[in-house]
Amino acid sequence: MIDAHVHLWRPGLNDCTWPGPDMPALHRDVLPEELWAEIGETGVSRVVLVQSQESEADTHWLLDLAHADDRIAGVIGWSDFTAPAAPARIDRVAARGKLLGIRPMVQDRADDWYDDPALDPALAHLARRGLVLEALVRPRHLAALARCLGRHPDLRVIIDHAAKPTIGEADMFWEEAMKRLAVLPQVACKVSGLVTELAADGAAVAVLPSIARIRDLFGPERLIWGSDWPVVTLRESYRDWLALARSAIPSAEHSAVFGGNARRIYGLPS
Repeated sequence: MIDAHVHLWRPGLNDCTWPGPDMPALHRDVLPEELWAEIGETGVSRVVLVQSQESEADTHWLLDLAHADDRIAGVIGWSDFTAPAAPARIDRVAARGKLLGIRPMVQDRADDWYDDPALDPALAHLARRGLVLEALVRPRHLAALARCLGRHPDLRVIIDHAAKPTIGEADMFWEEAMKRLAVLPQVACKVSGLVTELAADGAAVAVLPSIARIRDLFGPERLIWGSDWPVVTLRESYRDWLALARSAIPSAEHSAVFGGNARRIYGLPS
């Protein structure tokens, strides 16, 4: 199995500013040794590291870790899409090897962030290089993301955390926006980050209808499981979230959702 969404960080180093002291459960060094201990005997053999800081220094640190350990299949990094010579900056990071894609942190930005024409050179370059655009968004960003793909139809996109729907109640705005993206064959969706969207008193099983809906929309060939560790531990243990996700996906689809789709969409070696 492949865990396609793991974070590592060292507060105060590599431009790491989040999580801060206001999140004491996470405000500490989170390093590979703890990760391997956490996932031992779960059947997960490889991971994809995902940036958590808006910093190329953080991305280079993650790439250093990836090159030191074959269990790290690759890195989703960060680069400033609006910087002068943004394509050249992406090339410098990609030249390290093991870079799978770039994730701008859009979740707290304006609804129309993806409409900015200043982003287009970087987005077009991602498509040319075969790198994935990892979309950290909320439902209000999905319309602009769809318009972005109208301008860049060759760009492959993975929507993180199913775009963070409202858990435990019908969210028709999210569902309709996801439906418009799901018809595009180059868009995939991560089964990740859902339990941390629960209300404070919500039970983890409340995420099951959301998982069922994205499975209906994207099909088992475009779903990718990720733990969102260690953030997931704010609500569930690694093993409990993995077990819940596996219970939500028919066993015949496990090979694809829990590894095969990540290999194919990210272009990982077998």
